[in-house]
Amino acid sequence: MENIIIIGSGPAAHAAAIYAGRARLNPLVYEGMLAGGIAAGGQLTTTTEVENYPGFQSIGGPDLMVKMRAQSIHCGARIETKTVDAVDLGQHPFKVFVGTQCVETKTIIIATGATAKRLGIPGEERFWQRGISACAVCDGALPIFRDKVLVVIGGGDTAGEEALFLTKYASNVIMLVRRDVLRAAKAMQERVFANKKITLQWNTNALEAVGTEKLEAVRVKNNKTGKESMIAAGGLFYALGHNPNTAFLDGQVALEATGYIATISGTTLTSVPGVFACGDVQDKVYRQAVTAAGSGCMAALDAERYLSSLESR
Repeated sequence: MENIIIIGSGPAAHAAAIYAGRARLNPLVYEGMLAGGIAAGGQLTTTTEVENYPGFQSIGGPDLMVKMRAQSIHCGARIETKTVDAVDLGQHPFKVFVGTQCVETKTIIIATGATAKRLGIPGEERFWQRGISACAVCDGALPIFRDKVLVVIGGGDTAGEEALFLTKYASNVIMLVRRDVLRAAKAMQERVFANKKITLQWNTNALEAVGTEKLEAVRVKNNKTGKESMIAAGGLFYALGHNPNTAFLDGQVALEATGYIATISGTTLTSVPGVFACGDVQDKVYRQAVTAAGSGCMAALDAERYLSSLESR
């Protein structure tokens, strides 16, 4: 019988593991085996340089996750590189299914993150984090994007926010919108239209990311006229949304309308007592490594209190 099983491998999972380990709860972490197509360590393993995590002026994303993992083990966590296939939250103790193995646990911390939606265009894999990113706030200030023409794909509020953020660093920001209107809220549209560094290309789809060692251009097509053209650009940012990694829960935990796990405000408590959620799987607003780590700390403390309440009963 486990005290805590932590499902995930990013900053939220490791922060939870560090706090739970220091509380002598002997946490078991399932970091996943290419779960969601991402290596253990989460989205940061696809990031080159991280300049906005406290304590590091600059550090490679994979290097940061290696340090977090080592610290989790140092604090007493046990880590298994296995993917959780399913859970049974219908009775206590909970059951966690990993392949043919079934493990019982008193609490579960879900830190499985959210996967950025991609287009799958030619050149995407080659230039991912070599000019292509799905997070302007995370990567937009990096030197490779400074004073360059940057392209943002999307027409919603997120795309507007990303484009406005990038104007601090770019020479010009081009928004590719597949329709002839923006889906963003009226206030956001007004901000976008008022910014002289933002250019909108309506009815436009990206076809290919082009370059040699790094992204140099984006081939696009006007979906009304059929005309193709090339945009010389130093960066391409996807603002297409994220898919929270919750399929393995099979609807046993309440989700928000957008698919993120619903938590009680100011806590990591879910609709199931004893089950906690932290990081990007429950955060549709900030989605930063530092906020994920903070919520991981919260989840471990919430789980520790829950375990104490079980003992008092």
